[in-house]
Amino acid sequence: MNKRNNEIPIFFAIDDAYTPFLAVALQSLIDNSSKDYNYFIKILHTNVKENHKKQIKKYESENVNIEFVDLNYYIEKVQDKLYTRDYYTNTTYFRLFLPELYPQYNKVLYLDSDIIVLGDISKLYNTHMGTNLVAAAPDDIIQYNKVFQDYAELVVGVAKYKHYFNAGVLLMNLDALRKFNFQEKFLYLLEKVKFSVAQDQDYLNRLCKGRVTLISHDWDVMPYVNTDTKPEDIKLIHYNFAYKPWHFEDVTYNEYFWKYARKTEFYEEILKIKDSYTEEQRFKDREAEKGLAELAAKENSCVGDDRKYRGATDKLEEMMEKSKNRLEILEKIQELEKEGKFDIDAENDPPTIPLTPDNVDYLKKKSYSKLKNIVANKMGERFLNDILKDNKLIIKEINGIENLQKVETGAMITCNHFNPFDSFSIEQVFRLSGKSKEKKLYKVIREGNYTNFPGLYGFFFRNCDTLPLSSNKRTMIEFMKAVDTILQRGDFILIYPEQSMWWNYRKPKPLKNGAFKLAAKNKVPVIPVFITMEDSNIIGEDGFPVQEYIINIGEPIYPDETLRDKENTEMMKEKNFEVWKNVYEEFYGIPLEYTTEKDLVNV
Repeated sequence: MNKRNNEIPIFFAIDDAYTPFLAVALQSLIDNSSKDYNYFIKILHTNVKENHKKQIKKYESENVNIEFVDLNYYIEKVQDKLYTRDYYTNTTYFRLFLPELYPQYNKVLYLDSDIIVLGDISKLYNTHMGTNLVAAAPDDIIQYNKVFQDYAELVVGVAKYKHYFNAGVLLMNLDALRKFNFQEKFLYLLEKVKFSVAQDQDYLNRLCKGRVTLISHDWDVMPYVNTDTKPEDIKLIHYNFAYKPWHFEDVTYNEYFWKYARKTEFYEEILKIKDSYTEEQRFKDREAEKGLAELAAKENSCVGDDRKYRGATDKLEEMMEKSKNRLEILEKIQELEKEGKFDIDAENDPPTIPLTPDNVDYLKKKSYSKLKNIVANKMGERFLNDILKDNKLIIKEINGIENLQKVETGAMITCNHFNPFDSFSIEQVFRLSGKSKEKKLYKVIREGNYTNFPGLYGFFFRNCDTLPLSSNKRTMIEFMKAVDTILQRGDFILIYPEQSMWWNYRKPKPLKNGAFKLAAKNKVPVIPVFITMEDSNIIGEDGFPVQEYIINIGEPIYPDETLRDKENTEMMKEKNFEVWKNVYEEFYGIPLEYTTEKDLVNV
């Protein structure tokens, strides 16, 4: 490797208050970096104290050079144009001036200081970019929030919100940016347009759209939402937004921050910062988050929406591909029914990562778990309203809602499982029944859905009053304790006793004991719900008609005080299946029969 090729320029931008956290970032970066490269670290600043500079310079070594670059003179030129708010400062704009400030470099890394680097940073630097202007990971906060998704597409103007990237971990093709006249265009845009949500990041996304190399989010894992990443895959943790380990308890991945903080000279200072951070300040951080969403929503309302006219060809091709996948799933369901394998999912689940007790807070006792639960439930309520409004979920009729309303104790709600949206159907019934005003509805979910499901559903799975099962015995002990607590205090639990999801499968499948065993143990009723369906005149994105759901709620099935738990389990299970079978046969007008050679019903 020649001398020129083994140089990696890395830029940070800070003010003096961020020096302790920069030290932690540097400690992690250097500890995990390849010794085959020379790292030229430039720290852009306006007011760092001399003693802090000396402390940071101690990280220099044979292959690490650190230089502080005072940009006071430069920032004064555009000071009046740079809009900032909340916890943003002018330093956030520094990265936008790098192409002109450093003509000697063709490519550089820009990193925010609120990070921990766990991978070899040289691998990120060596990402192939071609002629693209930047390489970055999609911004997870955008990916999991409908308001911000709309903002990215409507206000910033990216074609798809999934292409909106986070600018805190940024590989910059300075040569291409100079040829693009990036700085000139940025300063021009700065005078004409004011992006007030993500500020410099919005400008970058606007200017670079169409010329972005998207990298794995393993290089920009955000604890606020991205808890579905395997720990061994994490390359870089970005404590983005207001939630910092040095301000809040129970921040996901905070153990990595403190591991490296302890190695720095700033450890005691960081502890003091954390201890002195007041509840009032934490409250303001939370309010800032809500205010940001409100600001984005306001911006969205001021822009027309022409997205339905974009990418018609792409949408058609995508629909055809989804239709093909659905047909393959239907074929698999037929095979599973013939083989009597009713408890096997017809679709591939996300890889299961064993869920340990320290990675789940069933009853949301921790403050950060409570916060995420509140945010997720509010997002889930908006999501439910949106899919109902957009006819992605159609509830045509609800029968027997009084059977739900009259239960005053805790209860297990059983339901057939045929679509990811069927749980939202039960949520809507729970709301319409009025029960949500006095009780909570918990949902039992699979382990893999909790530990490794991506996207917005993954966020809901982890935070919307869910009770994940686990292959870990210690975790299942905590699961059982949580179920007992929930039922005894009078709340409801939704469970799918078929133990599998078959897309749009209309027959009831044989039931497992779990739901009925838990009900019998806690002396609470089972409320049998069976959803029937029929085609609507609306074609969904998968190329098939969206189903209209008729939700049938049966009489609650109570355990018999004269029977043992085991006997009650069997009795309640049999009655539950009989309710489902009767609803099926009455609605569809045909007897319940399977293609399975051996009758495995209710075994």
